[in-house]
Amino acid sequence: MATRIRKAIFPVGGLGTRFLPATKAMPEEAQAAGIEEFIFVTGRGKAAIEDHFDQSFELEQTLEQRGKTAELAALRRWLPRPGTAAYTRQQEPLGLGHAVWCARDLVGDEPFAVLLADDLILASVPCLKQMVDVYPEVRGNLIAIMDVPRDQTSRYGVLAPGRDDGRLVQVRGMVEKPAPAKAPSTLAVIGRYILEASVFDYLGKKNVGAGGEVQLTDALIPLIGGSPFHGYRFEGKRFDCGDKIGFFEANIAFALAREDIGTDVRDILRQYV
Repeated sequence: MATRIRKAIFPVGGLGTRFLPATKAMPEEAQAAGIEEFIFVTGRGKAAIEDHFDQSFELEQTLEQRGKTAELAALRRWLPRPGTAAYTRQQEPLGLGHAVWCARDLVGDEPFAVLLADDLILASVPCLKQMVDVYPEVRGNLIAIMDVPRDQTSRYGVLAPGRDDGRLVQVRGMVEKPAPAKAPSTLAVIGRYILEASVFDYLGKKNVGAGGEVQLTDALIPLIGGSPFHGYRFEGKRFDCGDKIGFFEANIAFALAREDIGTDVRDILRQYV
């Protein structure tokens, strides 16, 4: 069974242009984890995302003419190498599971990663790299998890946990967006996954789940028990960028963490609080 993770899917069809900085952060995280092929699942009217990951010759020329060598190097550093980025279209907004299924032919039969831009994670070691590093220990399917308040379980896929060593949790079951009283735990699935290609067989059935959409969590449930399946408690701070306050907080946190502007941002914030 392969343990090297070469390909990653980025479901970005539902994202607005305000998410482009977060969308940029996802390939950076994937690159740090050793991902070689970047598969973007886009939707109608999302051509800006493709342009976002292409060269901007006018900007590069301007930076070069002005001697902005550091900025030019930073701009080029995070771009996927030629031929490593692929795009496929999700013609109908049928849910996350359907978006992942749309990339099946580009993935093939090897294990792959999925990164959701709604979940931005600030960590000294990028979250996906943490998972790729631990993956050879467990193989099978590996999903990022975190503890959440019980009154928030209806926002997440939630684990029914088995053996738990504090870092890795054996997955015995999962429920998509359960009411707090019915949640099997408070261990929530966060938007980083390493999955076996067999999940495409279940996603291809296009069974409708919570919210009237094809849910990725629903397709993962049949995989439990058939091969190793674990949740991974990652180190870092997760921000829910699907929420306005979460998106705002993420911008502040990432700005404060930058060596070039962190001090200035902190001084600005002191003027308002």
